[in-house]
Parts: sequence; structure tokens; C-alpha cells
Amino acid sequence: MLETYRTLRAIDSYWNDHINEENSQTSRRNGRHLQTEDRTHTGEKSYESVQCNEVLSSHNHPQIYKGMLTEAFVPYTGVQMHRRTHTGDKPCDCNTLGKACACHSHLQSHKRTHTTEKPYECNQCGKAFSCHSYLQIHKRSHTGEKPYKCNQCVKAFSSPSYLQNHKRTHTGEKPYECNQCGKAFSCPSNFQNHKRTHTREKPYECNQCGKAFTRHGHLQSHERTHTGEKPYECNQCGKAFSWNYCLQIHKRTHTGEKPYECNQCGKAFTRHHHLQRHERTHTGEKPFECNQCGKTFACHRDLQRHERTHTGEKPYECDQCGKAFSWKSCLRIHKKTHTGAKPFECSQCGKAFACHSHLQSHKRTHTGEKLYSGNHCGKAFSENTNLQKHKKTLHWKDSLCM
Repeated sequence: MLETYRTLRAIDSYWNDHINEENSQTSRRNGRHLQTEDRTHTGEKSYESVQCNEVLSSHNHPQIYKGMLTEAFVPYTGVQMHRRTHTGDKPCDCNTLGKACACHSHLQSHKRTHTTEKPYECNQCGKAFSCHSYLQIHKRSHTGEKPYKCNQCVKAFSSPSYLQNHKRTHTGEKPYECNQCGKAFSCPSNFQNHKRTHTREKPYECNQCGKAFTRHGHLQSHERTHTGEKPYECNQCGKAFSWNYCLQIHKRTHTGEKPYECNQCGKAFTRHHHLQRHERTHTGEKPFECNQCGKTFACHRDLQRHERTHTGEKPYECDQCGKAFSWKSCLRIHKKTHTGAKPFECSQCGKAFACHSHLQSHKRTHTGEKLYSGNHCGKAFSENTNLQKHKKTLHWKDSLCM
């Protein structure tokens, strides 16, 4: 108690000295400002956080930090701003939604989400942003600059938040947990996207056709279906893509890289969501449910395809004959009837097919493998279509009695 009293007296004494001295410091403030400006060029960071050892360079006005008596006194609001990342203090409130922010500049940026104001424009491509820091990060997409490096691997990032998300791939930390299904995520954006699988919210709408999406990136990719823009080209085969992510996945068809491996059976995949879909074959999880008939699916794409059986929607149309399809893969297969292309060849008999799945079915005629079996009589078939025919011809009476 005595020690606390002495500490408080020392802080109050410092505060009184600071007030009396402030007038005499007016002439030196410009000099201090120049010193701060110098640090932005030299990278010098003079103020260290005693909680996480992060070193800071910025400050605005001398103020007293009276919050934690056990910590060293640091008279700069730049450090106080950083301390709020530890304390969670958010004193600035939005009067529209009540959202709280740690500092006034963050509040101003947040308010622009209500007004849609985007005052910061890229002078190279014209893209505009509501926040100056977003513009700075965006500019690195032109320069290729990635100043934030992981100290555990060689990977580098254009944004500190991207680095923080990446670091969790090393630690395994998943701090963002869904309160509906318990699924946890390492990245806040993935968490927000996941929550929309429960709410069915699709906030990103195409202004040309009205189609809505759960993710902004998906909207951007979709918009290129209207413009035909494919800015990302493979330097090995020349194939072009609307989205850089698709190009990176395509490149793995050349390298054979499959970075996503199942920790139960060892099977590897080129895409992370293919691994997630595969993992559900082990767990039996089917989180995607049709709100019309209640049927559940392991994959969101399969749910979307199924929903078209209710709506009759056929969004994929052949540009040669006008025939429309519910599935994009069906359109691709159909187009080969015009070109005659059969790129998938059996290594045993040389028979060629327009579709990879047809080749897989054909291979079973060589191996004798029969994956599809009926639950009434146990008879097995190499193709699902043959099983369905069998059910309709022999077990239709059983279905009437159920």
C-alpha cells in the first residue's frame, strides 16, 4: 500500500512538473516533430511496449499513462494506442451502429462504411479506398513489395494483418470460433465468410445481373464473366484466368504440387477446399442443408447444384448451339461434342473420352471395381447410373411400401 502511494505521488509530481514546463517547450515542439519525421525515414523506433516488446516510433502529444502502475512510464500517445491492443480499450464509438474503435482515425475509416465514401484513389489503376492504409497495401500489388516477413519461414506479405494470419499456420492457433457449429478459424475473414453459410447472407451483388455472393473476391471474379477479362496468364502454356488464385492452382498441374495432405489417410490435394471436402468422407459431416427439402451435403457447391433441381435454373449456356446446363462441368463436356476433343485416354486399351469422369468409369471395366451397391439386395455396380436403373426396375415396389 505504501509503495502504491509513493508511485502515485511520483506520477502526480511528474505531471505538475510537466504542466509548468509545457509553455517553455513550445519553441522546441517543431524540433520534436522533425525528430519524429526523421524516424519515419530512418526506421528508428524509440518506445518499447513492456507487454509484448514491440518497438514503436510514432507519438502525437505528451500525455501521462496512469493505467498500469507496474509498468514503466511512457509519455506518448503512440505507445498508448499500441497498449489498447493489449487492454482492448475502444473509447471511440460509432453513433450509427455503436461499433467501438481504439482510435479516432479508425472510427473515421469505419464511418465511411456507412457513407461508402472512398477518398483515397490509386494513381495507377484508379481503384479507390475508404482508408489510407488500405491504399498503401493496395499499392504494393503494383510494386510487388512485401515488407512483412515471417521469422519462421521465408514467406513475406504486403500487410501486417496477412502476416499475423499466416503465423497462425505455424502455431495452429484458431481464435475465431463459430457460436453455431463450433468450427474455429485462424483468419477473421474466413470466419466471416463461414458465418454466412449459416445466415445465407450474400452482401456482394453484381450490378449487371443482380447475382449475389458471400465473398467480395467471388463477386470480382464473377464480374469478369461479363467483361471477359482474364488478366492472369500461365507462362508455361499460355492459358489465361480471371483470378490469380485460379492461376496459382493451375500451375500445380504443371509442377504436380499437392500441398494439402489429409492427416488421416495421407491423400494429397492441389486445393485446400478439396482437402476439406475429402476430410468429410472420414467424419461424415454434411454441414450444407437445402432449405426446401432438408437434404444435406458435404460440399457447398453440391448444395448449389442441388438447389437448381428445385429452381430449374440452367445458368451455363453453350455459345454454339444455345443448349443450357445446370452445371458448368456439364457445359464443358457438351462443348467437346462440337470440337470432337477426347483428351482423356485409357492407358490399357487406348479408348479416349471427352470427360475425365467417363474415363474413371471405363477403367473399372478393367479392374472389376464396383463402388455403388444397393441397400435392398446388396448388388454392386461400377457406375452409379446403373445402380439407379437397377433400383427403378426392380425395387420400385419396395419404395411404394416404405
